[in-house]
Amino acid sequence: MTATPPPSTSPAVDWRARAAAACPDGRLFVDGERGDAQDGRTFDSVSPIDGRLLARVARGAAADVDRAVASARRAFDDGRWSQQSPAARKKVLQRFAERVLACRDELGLLETLDVGKPIRYSREIDVPATSRCIAWYAEAIDKVYGEIAPTRADALALVTREPMGVVGAIVPWNYPMIMAAWKLGPALATGNSVVLKPSEKSPLTAPRLAELALEAGLPPGVFNVVTGYGGEAGEALALHMDVDAIGFTGSTRTGRRMLEYAGRSNLKRVYNELGGKSANIVFADYDDPARAAAAAAGSMFFNQGESCNAPSRLLVEDSIADAFVARVVEAAARHAPGDPLDPDCVMGAIVDETQLRTVMSYIESGRAEGAKCLTGGSRARIDSGGFYVAPTVFDRVDPGMTIAREEIFGPVLSVIRFRTEDEAVAIANATPYGLQAGVWSSNLGRAHRMARRLRAGTVHVNQYDEDDITVPFGGYKQSGNGRDKSLHAFEKYTELKTTWIRI
Repeated sequence: MTATPPPSTSPAVDWRARAAAACPDGRLFVDGERGDAQDGRTFDSVSPIDGRLLARVARGAAADVDRAVASARRAFDDGRWSQQSPAARKKVLQRFAERVLACRDELGLLETLDVGKPIRYSREIDVPATSRCIAWYAEAIDKVYGEIAPTRADALALVTREPMGVVGAIVPWNYPMIMAAWKLGPALATGNSVVLKPSEKSPLTAPRLAELALEAGLPPGVFNVVTGYGGEAGEALALHMDVDAIGFTGSTRTGRRMLEYAGRSNLKRVYNELGGKSANIVFADYDDPARAAAAAAGSMFFNQGESCNAPSRLLVEDSIADAFVARVVEAAARHAPGDPLDPDCVMGAIVDETQLRTVMSYIESGRAEGAKCLTGGSRARIDSGGFYVAPTVFDRVDPGMTIAREEIFGPVLSVIRFRTEDEAVAIANATPYGLQAGVWSSNLGRAHRMARRLRAGTVHVNQYDEDDITVPFGGYKQSGNGRDKSLHAFEKYTELKTTWIRI
């Protein structure tokens, strides 16, 4: 995820021709093999680009989850992965990362067809980021040490980390490969087995990642993929009595269910990375308003606004608001939706018709509640057969309006004006979410004060979303618990063990 995507470096490729010839494999992946759902059921994967049928995808259910979890448990218990040396696991994951990058065109095209994001970003951001994440955790395997606690002279106390066992990973549709890598990297590096359930809206790249892992030397059963609906396969995985932990990324509503399922089953660990309504705060003292405006638009409309950390609330100091908002509207025009298979496209399609209707209902809500729509506010490229929305900017938004309170997950930006630092903090923190925030100020003291006062897992200062794999990602309040990325992610997928020895 990035607010300032790089220019396209893709070689001349006829992506439309490749898309026309594509024949994605919709089967799930269990115990080292592709296969159908046990009951033979499927569901249609439809491309949001133009409504074409991409594949009939295996509709996994409880029986398929049982089989995948049993395979993962056997693989963990017999030590084919969990008992390999850190150096051996490192080599396998390094090869896995290399194979992902080598399949950049194939995976990028699958991702674009599946979720509608521009091919330039699927190929140049999502695939490399997935590879880098796996490679980073491969390198981190042998750099996490245990502890020796201070004891009396006749004792030795060891504190070590051990893999949890079977990890269920449930990931969303906005960044299918990257979100999978954020779970897979630390879980596999620490010796766990994984059952991955991708969103039914983006089912195609996950089984292919599992195939590439197998080719790289990951033993069968260590990484399984069950495709299907959240209420069927996802629920079965979260309720399973032989799953030791769930790593979930998705909506806050479904995150609550994950906690409920844990209570109804085996009290498995649940780590939720959930929604956000991030505030991006621009003060009058910031000395480069053009840069701040471009970043405000770019970070909001990147990935069609379908990002949990999208800065969808733009708080602007009142004295500069008119001029600053005009710059944002001008920048928004550069994000007009285009054909995602065009290498120059910077904004693609909304993931499906259901999400399109959701986004449009929020736009109508903004109008009905009195916000001023400055640009966008309508569907785009209707004749394409796909699902597109023009980048939309609302001004004169009251913090109590629906579009300012609820996560939209689409290209809709709400501008809220403020007069004082205290008012900006109060507005920014008046949300059930706490994922990220942004502060733009040339006053270093103010930037530090704001960073301390904002209740968010990440605070960006004079940039937005320029962080990388080395720092944790997660939120306060109803944006979740636990952290993805960085060495801190190891804490989610390991158990602490104390061994006290009398000597």
